[in-house]
Amino acid sequence: MVSYKKLWKLLIDRDLKKKDLARIADLSTYTIQKLNRNENVNTDTLTKICKALNCTFDDILDIVED
Repeated sequence: MVSYKKLWKLLIDRDLKKKDLARIADLSTYTIQKLNRNENVNTDTLTKICKALNCTFDDILDIVED
């Protein structure tokens, strides 16, 4: 399972909201909802987030056991 807790903490640290992430990374609200529920998203989406936030996959997600 994937956890995006690191992403939400990064947004807090940068004083950004989820709607800001959607805007700067060009993501739909549906995608933000999937991330919020720790559901799978494709690597293109993760790449958009990393480019927008100037970070790596390791900075925004963890793989956790079920």
